[in-house]
Amino acid sequence: MFTGIVGRLGRVCRVEPSRGGARIEIACDLRGLAIGESIAVNGACMTIVRKGRGRFAVDVSPESLRRTALGRLCPGATVNLERALTLSDRLGGHLVQGHVDAVGSVAAITPEANAWIYAFEAPAGVARYLVEKGSIAVDGVSLTVAAVRGRRFDVAVIPHTARHTTLGERKAGDPVNLEADVLAKYVEKLIAGRNRIGVGRASAVRVARKPRRGRRNGRR
Repeated sequence: MFTGIVGRLGRVCRVEPSRGGARIEIACDLRGLAIGESIAVNGACMTIVRKGRGRFAVDVSPESLRRTALGRLCPGATVNLERALTLSDRLGGHLVQGHVDAVGSVAAITPEANAWIYAFEAPAGVARYLVEKGSIAVDGVSLTVAAVRGRRFDVAVIPHTARHTTLGERKAGDPVNLEADVLAKYVEKLIAGRNRIGVGRASAVRVARKPRRGRRNGRR
């Protein structure tokens, strides 16, 4: 579990294809990393499988390559890094699982006073969870949705966020990993389940009340 508060920027050193997946080696100054530890790379939860001085490696499965933009990384690319939460950490952003839903794209970047308005295009499967003033993770960065227009949504990015995450390097057309707020997914699932139960009960009542054919008032 993560919060969407990026701890460090890393740099991709090497990308090695591996039986339909890939191994990505990343250089960073995070200390105390352990093999088997979870770490979010551009918002995707990965497991550290190898580590050395100032670097670590993760294995990316075919599923992760299909659902994220990690497969488009190349040596020299900058990535957002966040270590998994501990029970004593502050929940500074929102609950982020590191389970990327889909890849979206940067639609436009517009300066506004001391910030920038980033417009993103989201696939329909993610767009249905977008709520104004709700939360979304973009490349692992916890952001507040400022406006929603169909499948497009806006967020405000302040200079600190632009400097300390990969958002400062993004330009129109770039792909980004998107993870919708998990609370919205659970609410949708619960409501859908209750609706199915309600429909089932209504059908049972109609069947129970169906009039019997045959004699009525002593005549046919």
